[in-house]
Amino acid sequence: MAKQLFPNEKIIITKYFDVHQDWDVSIPGFFIIASKTGKVSLDEFNNEEADEFFSLVRKLRRGMREVLRIETVCFFQDEGTHHLFHLWIFPRYEWMNKFGEKIESIRPIINYAKENMANEKVLSEVKEMVKQMRDYMKPDSKS
Repeated sequence: MAKQLFPNEKIIITKYFDVHQDWDVSIPGFFIIASKTGKVSLDEFNNEEADEFFSLVRKLRRGMREVLRIETVCFFQDEGTHHLFHLWIFPRYEWMNKFGEKIESIRPIINYAKENMANEKVLSEVKEMVKQMRDYMKPDSKS
């Protein structure tokens, strides 16, 4: 198992989902929405789970744009892994352009981040973005 850099960087935990920074990759704003109910696929969600999921995705993405100034993201979900349902929300930064813009660029970007970005400056930025999104995602937030 990879070293977990951010095991405590939670944004919000709801009845059905846990939203947090990717534990292993030091890319600020690389968030995961994970099911807490043992589901693997979207089609397994009941109506209440589906409503909560879409509401979370929408609010998180809006916060990423408005608060974190992340203009472009890539959403991906893979039912072929051994994980329960996870939606990865991967931010696209200008420095990533050298790896390409298609989905195939994600793995090289992640590898680069693991090898080159686990430093105090980036770790601090990750924690600050999580804090900002935690504040934004609070249930009483007017967002």
